Amino acid sequence: MPPADIAEVARRVFGERFDLAVAFARLLVTDGVVRGLIGPREAPRIWERHLVNCAVVSEMIPIGASVVDVGSGAGLPGIVLAVARPDLRITLVEPLARRTAFLTEAVAELGLSTVEVVRGRADDVVGSAAANADVVTARAVAPLDRLAGWCLPLAGVGGRLLALKGASAEDEIAEHWAVVAELGGGEPVLRLCGMGLIDPPTTVVEIVKERAVKPVPSGPKPPSGRAADTGRGAGGRSGGRGSGRGSTRRG
Repeated sequence: MPPADIAEVARRVFGERFDLAVAFARLLVTDGVVRGLIGPREAPRIWERHLVNCAVVSEMIPIGASVVDVGSGAGLPGIVLAVARPDLRITLVEPLARRTAFLTEAVAELGLSTVEVVRGRADDVVGSAAANADVVTARAVAPLDRLAGWCLPLAGVGGRLLALKGASAEDEIAEHWAVVAELGGGEPVLRLCGMGLIDPPTTVVEIVKERAVKPVPSGPKPPSGRAADTGRGAGGRSGGRGSGRGSTRRG
């Protein structure tokens, strides 16, 4: 169970699927730690730093959307979004076997019938049934220029990349906006999710895919979204069912 100071927020975020979130938290702090997917120091703060942090991003995802989560690692944010939002169709993309094994087992144990696990890099998924997604997510995977090159080809024109970032978000926008434009993306916009529920809120860089361009090869395996590698943030409405875009700050 989450600590008392975050329990109310967690119940609001996950709603009637709170017990399922508890089950996933248990997997993360047991098997996730044993398999090296979660750092031991992260286990006591798994709710505020990771589960709620990821779940609030659902307020930016429309009902019934198709989602590709790149570098899923321990299922952050992909499995968390699937728990909070059973209406979403989610593909988890992860290149490392030990992580895809964990993801596959977690999806089965939690009964997440709308989730598919794919072992591979982002460019392995281009052209597959999972591509042309409404939303592509990534957390603690790579700098914004490389991330856009890997993720934008997976979105349909008009679809969005939602990159969960930490304190470097504004600097990355300022440094990489021109590369993002070359890759077919619109102006990166900094969004804050979970405002009024947790402090600090989750920082998300939103990029709309404005046109199709040739995919950028992934090259060496990109690091996955490991829980210990991301900044804090959490909060959000239960279910996040609107087209909600969070609070906005432009880089």
